[in-house]
This record gives sequence, structure tokens and C-alpha cells, in this order.
Amino acid sequence: MATKKAQSENATLEMLKAELGRDNVMSLPRLTKVSVHVGIGSMVTGGNKDTSFVEKNLMDITGQKPVTRKSKKAISNFKLRAGLPVGMHVTLRGKRMEDFINRLVNIALPRVRDFRGITARGVDGHGNFALGLEDCTIFPEVNQENLTKVHGLQVNVCTTARNSRETYLLLKALGFPFRDEVNKEGKVTRKAQ
Repeated sequence: MATKKAQSENATLEMLKAELGRDNVMSLPRLTKVSVHVGIGSMVTGGNKDTSFVEKNLMDITGQKPVTRKSKKAISNFKLRAGLPVGMHVTLRGKRMEDFINRLVNIALPRVRDFRGITARGVDGHGNFALGLEDCTIFPEVNQENLTKVHGLQVNVCTTARNSRETYLLLKALGFPFRDEVNKEGKVTRKAQ
């Protein structure tokens, strides 16, 4: 007896095979990694030296400790000195990646106020998809009582797809609620209502 996860994976593969017109399952696009980024440069240069709440939020959301990125050179116009932390990021693969995508699509995105779907303009021609979220509190793991400042997230999904259409179809099969669609030429068009 097949598990629920195996059944959903088989349904996804069958849908992709039909859409792309391929018989070989190994030629279908797959997810490789998901990167989640948070910029903290404005917090650090604005006088708030304590960014531990961002690290805790990112750890709660992804289930993995983030890496802090530091500036390589000083930029006086941004009040930035070399060696100051400017961002945090996490790279997810395997089970954690699948769990994060599942929580993003089924729990977090429906919690966005006045949600009408995400745009397909974040799909580039090389098999990647970029999604910016303005509010981290859409994830139920974030404790809003201990949150001193609301911050956003940048989610990058990397796949083995060869073009924009394959990336779009893979993410659509995984449940991403797109409001646009990518046609066969790779152009983003509005869906017919």
C-alpha cells in the first residue's frame, strides 16, 4: 500500500509527464535546493545591534541555523563598515526542503492578507524561482509576542528545469498558487478568468 506522500509524488510526476510530453521519469525537472535570505543591514546601520531575533525566527521557520553574512567592504553612503553583518541565509535540501515548500504553499501563503496568488515573473529562464515575502509573521512558527521588528524573507527555489515553462509547470504541480502563467515561449501572461 502506497503512502500519501508517494501517491502525491506519483500524481505530480504523471501531471508533469503529460504536460511536457515525456515518457522517461528521469528527464522530468526536480527541486535541487531552496535558499531563504533575510537582509539585516538596515537594522545594523540603524543602531539596532541585536539581530538575534532574526536568527531565531529564521531558525524556527526553516528548522536549520542560519549563516550570517558580513560586508566585504565599507560604503560610507550606507553607513556600512567592512565586517558588519548584512544578512542571514539558510540553504535547504532533501527532507527539510520538502517540508519548507509544503509549509510555504499550504500554510504560510494562504495566511497572506488579500492573497490573490503569486506572480510567475519570479521565474527566470534557467530553472530558478524567486519569491519575496514582506512579512515573516505569515509563518505560524514565528512568535509574534517576542518580535521587536517585522522583517521580510527572500525565498529562492532552484530546480533542474531547462527553461521557464518547465520551472513553472514543476512549481504548479507542487501546489504553488500562481495568478499568471508561462506560455510555451517562456513569456508570462495573465490567466484567463
